[in-house]
Amino acid sequence: MPLNPSPKPTTQPTLPLRPNNPQQDGAFWREKRLQDMTPVEWESLCDGCGRCCLEKLEDIDTGEISYTNVACGLLDMETCRCAHYFERKRFMPDCVALTPKNVAELRWMPSTCAYRLLAEGRPLPDWHPLVTGDANSVKAAGMSVEGRCISAIDIEDLEDHIVEWPE
Repeated sequence: MPLNPSPKPTTQPTLPLRPNNPQQDGAFWREKRLQDMTPVEWESLCDGCGRCCLEKLEDIDTGEISYTNVACGLLDMETCRCAHYFERKRFMPDCVALTPKNVAELRWMPSTCAYRLLAEGRPLPDWHPLVTGDANSVKAAGMSVEGRCISAIDIEDLEDHIVEWPE
């Protein structure tokens, strides 16, 4: 489906970050359950890696998920953010919106995803922007898809693009 330019910004919000001392109280992601977070807190959990916006394959027999380097048509491959975040369902009806209710069931979410980690009761990684206070720390740690993915337009066989991402 061709994308029509939108007169208003539609990209995922960039939230201000403050350096957090991991020993310091007040880190909302350690104090709140996912379902108790405000919309701003929920959105700030996204580290901007872009991995959830890559095509995945599931083996019908085993249920194993294989990740590819093929980007959704809405992924801005330079910013690793959705180019039409607030309107993504309009352009990509199959896009799954994460919620506190469904995140624990989405086995295809990357193992490094903050939503998945917190749903599993695990801490955020040291490179997460909420921990470092630096929005670019995910890229500096080599955890984003920046420079590693291609457009779906450029491929013929998705199986030829299976990759393993750093953990």
